[in-house]
Amino acid sequence: MWASIKETIKTVVYALLIAGVFRTFLFQPFWIPSGSMKETLLVGDFLFVNKMAYGYSYASCPSIVIPALGIDVDAEDFCGVFKGGNDRLMGSEPERGDVVVFRHPVTGRDFIKRLIGMPGDTVQMQDGQIILNGEIVPQQAAGLFTEPFVRRGQPPNFPTCSNGTVPIGEDCLKQRFTETLPDGRQYTVLNVGDRRLDTTGIFTVPEGQYFFMGDNRDNSSDSRRAQTAGGVGFVPFEDIVGRADRIMFSSSGTSLLAFWTWRSDRYFKAIE
Repeated sequence: MWASIKETIKTVVYALLIAGVFRTFLFQPFWIPSGSMKETLLVGDFLFVNKMAYGYSYASCPSIVIPALGIDVDAEDFCGVFKGGNDRLMGSEPERGDVVVFRHPVTGRDFIKRLIGMPGDTVQMQDGQIILNGEIVPQQAAGLFTEPFVRRGQPPNFPTCSNGTVPIGEDCLKQRFTETLPDGRQYTVLNVGDRRLDTTGIFTVPEGQYFFMGDNRDNSSDSRRAQTAGGVGFVPFEDIVGRADRIMFSSSGTSLLAFWTWRSDRYFKAIE
């Protein structure tokens, strides 16, 4: 009997060790809790973050947040001793247009956004369009993005609609555009209407830091707002966790375990 218990304990310990190594050095699971990256990423998408893409820093250590159990341990708790150098082990620079998970430089919470500004770049918004190093990043109209007006995410929120007040369950619309970066990389961005952050001053990205924006431009807390104003601001290289490459599966419900709400058209979908 004791031998059986001992073997069971060993199996559990080994499994935890393997899972810890997998999450620390290779891939980190990530669930999309908000609509800031629509339509590239939808609330309920589940993906793995590629930690090997940019090398390793203190931010590569796992975060364990389980509110129901009162557990809130983040990467800095595990590996904070390595923070402060703004460098990475086996580091390689991310590419403009990558969808990246990073730690918020102030709160430490994991965010996912698109990389727009590299070190040394100037970034500005004018009437909803990016001005990158003095050149307009072109947008081409691509119809409408439609979703039901229902609460989703953590915490659950209604989406913002360009067609005004919408009854619950009815279609919520947003303008849809294809944006093309200087290297030819394309992706979809959404627009609700005229908003304060559609026009900004000029941001000059410091050396060793990056400028991120959400694809759902009017519903994203990102580098357009300074950290002192509750935004993300510039993100240091060491705060990057990894690159989001592919959606594994997706649930349109409030829980990933609600398999009847899974979106079959998003299984193993590449992230552009």
